[in-house]
Amino acid sequence: MDKKLYIETYGCQMNIADSEVIASILSETGFKPVADITDAGLILINTCSIRENAEQRIWNRLKAIRHLKKKNRELMVGLTGCMAERLKEKLLDAEKIIDIVAGPDTYRDLPALITEVEKGKKAVNVKLSRCETYSGILPLRYAGNGVSAFISIMRGCNNMCAYCVVPYLRGAERSRDPESILKEVEELLKAGYREVTLLGQNVDSYKWIPSGKITEFHRLIEKVAQTDRALRVRFTTSHPKDISVELLETIARNENICKHIHLPVQSGSSRILKLMNREYTREDYMSKIEAIRKIIPGCSVSTDIITGFCTETDYDHNETLSIMEWAGFDFAYMFRYSERPGTLAARKLKDDVPEETRIKRLNEIISLQNSLSGKSKRNDIGKIFEVLVEGTSKRSDDFLTGRTSQNKVVVFPGENISKGDYVRVRIERCTSATLIGKMI
Repeated sequence: MDKKLYIETYGCQMNIADSEVIASILSETGFKPVADITDAGLILINTCSIRENAEQRIWNRLKAIRHLKKKNRELMVGLTGCMAERLKEKLLDAEKIIDIVAGPDTYRDLPALITEVEKGKKAVNVKLSRCETYSGILPLRYAGNGVSAFISIMRGCNNMCAYCVVPYLRGAERSRDPESILKEVEELLKAGYREVTLLGQNVDSYKWIPSGKITEFHRLIEKVAQTDRALRVRFTTSHPKDISVELLETIARNENICKHIHLPVQSGSSRILKLMNREYTREDYMSKIEAIRKIIPGCSVSTDIITGFCTETDYDHNETLSIMEWAGFDFAYMFRYSERPGTLAARKLKDDVPEETRIKRLNEIISLQNSLSGKSKRNDIGKIFEVLVEGTSKRSDDFLTGRTSQNKVVVFPGENISKGDYVRVRIERCTSATLIGKMI
C-alpha cells in the first residue's frame, strides 16, 4: 500500500500528543506524514468524545471524506482515540468506510491492525491497559511550530466527575517514568525546542514510585525546569482538590516555569459541585485562588466552566457568575452541559435544564468572561514582558507573534528576530484577543 499517512486530530492537547505518538509508531514501519489528505494511503482521525457536538463533527467529517474511499479502494481509514473507545465495533457498522478502530491504549498495535486490513479484514483493538504510558516512544513532531511541544507525563484519570467520560475511555491513572520524560526533554532541546507543556488529565496526581523513592509532580516539574534554564515549562491540567502549596512554591522559585495555571472551576455553586462529584466546595476553590495570588504574584489563571448541569437553578448560575467576577479569570473555556452515555450523571441524575435556559446562561457567562479577559489585557498595557517568539503573525509577515509566561498572545513588529528567540516587549495596546507592543 501507499505508505503516506494523514492524521487529523480533534479534541484536547492530549490527543495532539497521542497523534505524535501514532506518527512515531507508524514511521517505524515506513509511513511518512503528509499535509494533504488526498495524498494519503492511510487516513487516521484521532477523535474526542467529551461532548456530543465533538462526536458530531467526526460523523460529518467521515461523510465529507467518503468520496476519497470511492476513488481509491486501497485507501485505509481508521478512527483512533476516545470515540473509538466509546463506540468500538459499532463504528464499522455505522460508517462503511472505516477499516480500523483503535482505542487510546492500543497504538502500539496499529502496524498489526494495518496488516489485518491488508488481508481484507476489518481491524479493532480497544482494550484498555493498566500500564501503557507509551514510555520509550519518542513522538514524531510532524505538525508543530518547532518551538513548543507537548509531553504526556501520565494517562487516564481516577476522578469520577459525574459529567465526564474520560475515566471510562482512557482508563485508570498511570504515571510515566520520570527518566523517560527527562530524556524526551533532552531530545526536544537538541532539536531546538524552547518550551514544553507537561500533560495529564490531572497533573497534580502524577506519582512515580517504582524506583523506591516517590517522585511527585512538583518534584518532576522542577527537574524538567532544571534541565535548561532557557527552556520554558508549562503544565495542564490541575485539579482544585489536589493542587498543592509545594507546586505553587516550586513555580514561584523557578523563573522558567510559566506563571499560568489552568484550574477548572466548572461551577461556582457548592451544591452543583457536589452533584458533579468534584470533591471541593466554592470556598475550597476560592482558597486555592488566594494561595496562587499570594505565592505567585502576577500569575494568570484560566478555567473551565459548565453551565446547565442537572438541576442547576438561577441561584446556582449566579453563584458561577459571582465567582468568575471574584477570581477575575484571564480566560476561560465555557460550555453548556452535554449528557454523555454511561456517566454517573446519565445514570443517576435528571438532565432537566431546558436547552434555551442553557444557551441563555452560557451567553451570560461568555459575555462576562469577555469583559474579564478585556480587563486583564488592559491591565497589561504599559508593562514589559519576556515573549517567546513562535513565528510571524497570521495577518502580516512584518509582525511577529509569541506568548508571555502568563500564556497571553503578543504581536509586535520585529526585524532580525528568529522563531525561538526571547525578546522583551512593552505592551502599548490590546484587542479582545491579543496584546500589541514594541520590542525594547
